[in-house]
Amino acid sequence: MRPLTLLLLLLLSATPTLDLLAQEPMCMRIMTYNVENLFDLRHDSLKDDTDYLPGGDLQWSVRRYHRKLDNIARVIIAVGEGIPPALIALCEVENDSVMLDLTQRSPLRTLGYRYLMTNSPDRRGIDVALLYQPALFKPLHHQSIRIAPPRSREHPTRDILHVCGLLPRADTIDILVCHLPSKAGNTTSNGRYRKKVAQVLKHTADSLARLRQTPRLLIMGDMNCELKSPSLKLLRVGLPPTEGGDPHPHSLYDLLGRQALSRKQGTYKYQGEWQSLDHIIVSGNLLRPDAGWHTSEAQARIFSAPFLLAKSGPYSDPVPLRTYKGKYYQGGFSDHLPIYTDLLKSY
Repeated sequence: MRPLTLLLLLLLSATPTLDLLAQEPMCMRIMTYNVENLFDLRHDSLKDDTDYLPGGDLQWSVRRYHRKLDNIARVIIAVGEGIPPALIALCEVENDSVMLDLTQRSPLRTLGYRYLMTNSPDRRGIDVALLYQPALFKPLHHQSIRIAPPRSREHPTRDILHVCGLLPRADTIDILVCHLPSKAGNTTSNGRYRKKVAQVLKHTADSLARLRQTPRLLIMGDMNCELKSPSLKLLRVGLPPTEGGDPHPHSLYDLLGRQALSRKQGTYKYQGEWQSLDHIIVSGNLLRPDAGWHTSEAQARIFSAPFLLAKSGPYSDPVPLRTYKGKYYQGGFSDHLPIYTDLLKSY
């Protein structure tokens, strides 16, 4: 556990220091978080964003927008336990404007984050992004991977963000940030769409494995499905090997898969049941301590701090505290919980 005093220093100081990031790290935290509808206050005529306008049904306002930014920053700082996470995958961010405000006009403004994001044709106007600490990660190349709808009449979905970059000691890593089509609405159509995205992810992962001498692949985001779903079966995601097992360098492993199968907790609650829709998936080399930067199943966690949860009734189990419950403004965080893991240095 990282020292609580470091967290207090960040929260109490008006200009927290980044000296810790200037030192060569032994551990870097990475996280993924669906922040649920981070919209700005301006109308995009090409997108369905009317609910999130000052005159819209949700009465979105400057005050509510900045509280949302501050809440997301609070979660990121808390997940880092005093040391800013090195890499953060975000889902459901509207555009470059909200990312600029998050990194420069929220409590994150002193932490030096930079970001890369997609500009998808999604009709709601939501995208994915990667925040990174430039002292810990150097992007070399990034691209948006467009997904063609399975059928011409279906609406386009979010692009996949592919970022290739360097970790300290010049280890190359490929990061894929994704937000698969929702389970809401037409289940058959959306299920077919998720399979299409999974096929693209699988093709991309296989191509990168053949291209890299030592492939290190990190897939993060809201998959809108669980480990045993047809989509993740297409991606051929498995459980990390147990102690003494040997991970295959080209295979994919879900760091929270075993915990998800236990059903004790998840990242999203539907009809009173926890579901694990958010995933951190790694290729085998990232599970090998002898291959440089690595992680393990034991390092991965769901972040479920009490301030992120609320009770939906006097006798009910906690649920994620959302910004809105229906049209009622709660001032919360998101309908998802974030997840994280640590990358450790072995040399």
